[in-house]
Amino acid sequence: MIPLFKVAVSPTALDRVAEVFASGYLGQGPRVAEFESALAARLGNPRVVSVHSGTSGLCLALRLLDAPEERDEVLSTPLTFEATNWAILADGRRITWVDVDPATLTMDLDDLERKISPATRAIIVVHWTGYPVDLDRLAGILDRAEREHGFRPAVIEDCAHAWGASYRGVPLGSHGNMCVFSFQALKHLTCGDGGLLTLPGDELHERAMLRRFYGIDRTADRLRGAYDVAEWGLKWHMTDLNAAIGLANLETVDEQLRLHRENAAFYDKELTGVPGLELLQRSPDREGSFYVYDVKVDDRPAFHRKMEAAGIMAGLVSRRNDEHSCVAHLRTSLPGLDSVYDRMVSLPVGWWLTEQDREHVVATIRSGW
Repeated sequence: MIPLFKVAVSPTALDRVAEVFASGYLGQGPRVAEFESALAARLGNPRVVSVHSGTSGLCLALRLLDAPEERDEVLSTPLTFEATNWAILADGRRITWVDVDPATLTMDLDDLERKISPATRAIIVVHWTGYPVDLDRLAGILDRAEREHGFRPAVIEDCAHAWGASYRGVPLGSHGNMCVFSFQALKHLTCGDGGLLTLPGDELHERAMLRRFYGIDRTADRLRGAYDVAEWGLKWHMTDLNAAIGLANLETVDEQLRLHRENAAFYDKELTGVPGLELLQRSPDREGSFYVYDVKVDDRPAFHRKMEAAGIMAGLVSRRNDEHSCVAHLRTSLPGLDSVYDRMVSLPVGWWLTEQDREHVVATIRSGW
């Protein structure tokens, strides 16, 4: 079976982890600081805060906003892994669903602009499968919202799928918003588990550094009680063990990304015009990371049966979140998502595919289902 996902671990990871064990420093220590410096250099943003999961990064980002009030809402997409939206619920805020653009499967920015209201405290955009949302257009929407409502909602970019992606030549994580990356096991860059929050300003960065460890300044003389907690936080920090894995994988992730993109370009060429299959729309001003390769197909059950019989794993990365019973009271009309959800399929596109694998995928699809 050609897998949809595969864990990427550098050959040097075991040695780096062994060094951490030998050091006796297993929690947050020098390897975390080294990893953060390396990530800051890659992203072109010095204001980075590593955390123990992408979910923790989302929770921390929301915690940096003002305390939630009864009518606070966060505008978000239901087409994402549940972690994106459950973080909103955990922070005591209400989700307002924004529709999906059927052409790209990212947030419908027209629907977003219609739904910004005086109750909107923040917006979470998801770079679905690693394809960047139009961030300049989003900034223009926020400019108009600020003029109309007298405030500017915060933006959190969910970059869980999007390590290495860029918008207009600038890496995601450096466009003036809070951004959250995931380093979970199946991601392009993995630490086993972990995440990263990037910040647009020094004040937010300083607050995030404190709040990822209960609000306590780790440089303070805690043994003598010489510290004060001004803003409480929780235990969200990364460990040196995870950072060591991440540092090793930073050495190989660029080549893996190159292969994801090369395989996607092959699919773009070879799957164009296949009856019953529609490719997603992409713009030349952004470079995706192709966490998976999404297509829209007619008769998805038959497509799945054909792929399974051919030994190719294909399916949905996430269930649409608005269908879960725990958020049934939030349901609303989302015609864009409704029009594509039953046609969406994710195909394997990763570094592990051989030339024969990807040719087999294409031949199987082109033979019909």
